[in-house]
Amino acid sequence: MLCLTGRVTDTYRRILLAARPRGLVDDTTLSIDDSATVPEPAEGQALVKVGYLSIDPTIRTWMDDAPGYLPPIGIGEVVRSGGIGEVVASRADNLPVGATVFGMLGWQEYALADGAESAMTVVPPGIDPGVVLGVLGVTGMTAYFGLKDIGRPRPGDTVVVSGAAGATGSVVGQLARIEGAGTIVGIAGSADKCAWLVDGLGFDHAIDYRTEDVPARIRETCPKGIDVFFDNVGGDILDACLANLAMHARVVLCGAISQYNEERPVGPRNYLQLIVKRARMEGFLILDYLDRFPTAQVEMAGWVMEGKIQHREHVVSGLEHAGDALNLLFSGGNTGKVVVAV
Repeated sequence: MLCLTGRVTDTYRRILLAARPRGLVDDTTLSIDDSATVPEPAEGQALVKVGYLSIDPTIRTWMDDAPGYLPPIGIGEVVRSGGIGEVVASRADNLPVGATVFGMLGWQEYALADGAESAMTVVPPGIDPGVVLGVLGVTGMTAYFGLKDIGRPRPGDTVVVSGAAGATGSVVGQLARIEGAGTIVGIAGSADKCAWLVDGLGFDHAIDYRTEDVPARIRETCPKGIDVFFDNVGGDILDACLANLAMHARVVLCGAISQYNEERPVGPRNYLQLIVKRARMEGFLILDYLDRFPTAQVEMAGWVMEGKIQHREHVVSGLEHAGDALNLLFSGGNTGKVVVAV
């Protein structure tokens, strides 16, 4: 159970983007400013003491000076990220002192929150912040809408998930079981992760991409082809799955974590199989589903309480280690949702 504390200091730390990264972030990419003065909230604002940060692969894409669904993080700006914290001062009626809130708080110890209804979500008392950031947060919602709306699994379908031991992939496989999938295969990067997928989460098979022949194992575990492929990785893994699609398969493009640190990302080579198999490959952004979050979160919370969906948080302690936490997503050093305890 993660907990929050709210004590205000005069100055605070924040992590700024110092330079555009080439590959993984490092000491040249980020700088720590420990002399910023804690701001006073203006009318309609609240001051939030940040407790936990949501570490997601998309943060790395925001650091690049390239077009995207959000503007790039500016040089000298606080690194953008979701987070959860406690309101410690407020001039916004809907954000009272003592409330726990979730929103874009950034890599910093304090953040000013806009009282606009869409800016912050007040978290009901008693809910673990790790659950808010993970299975009931953006990553859980990404799994929910990506699988149900884009993948649309049917009873008996074979579903394959890449990045299956991560925050999103681990939930996708469990949702596929709830939807009635016949065979669920996860692709992950260690024996321990593969064991967790099968023994802990109920996947039928797990493929260790570091030690196994992925194309051969896909053919072995999916003899009739893949009906739904939920891709978080891209690159060679995507190509291997495209080569083994079933007729009228659905490929869900959620992310391409294998490519985010590459100067020249590699696209799929086996895309012609989409023609041969009359298949569909579709990307999506979770921002398009924000208005449907409440209904989905209620349903997901019910499955969590019933034990149908298990979750795990990988907690990294200390704001100064936020960059290391982000790199874990690309080195495969995490299992489950990566969270920084500020």
